[in-house]
Amino acid sequence: MKTVKELLTEISELLLYIKKKYPVSYKYLDENPITIPNMEHPNISIEELEKYLAILKDLIAKKES
Repeated sequence: MKTVKELLTEISELLLYIKKKYPVSYKYLDENPITIPNMEHPNISIEELEKYLAILKDLIAKKES
């Protein structure tokens, strides 16, 4: 199982890849990199990060097929 840091790094890299290669699709993601959580320490589970990572990978796979 990957660590939170590893998952966040991979997610960030994929978001940058999508932004550069598919800017139109990037606009429609519910992700805004400059959004700051309204909680001091938001609790996000590893499972949620893994699901989000899978969604991003699936989006790329669909775009590149």
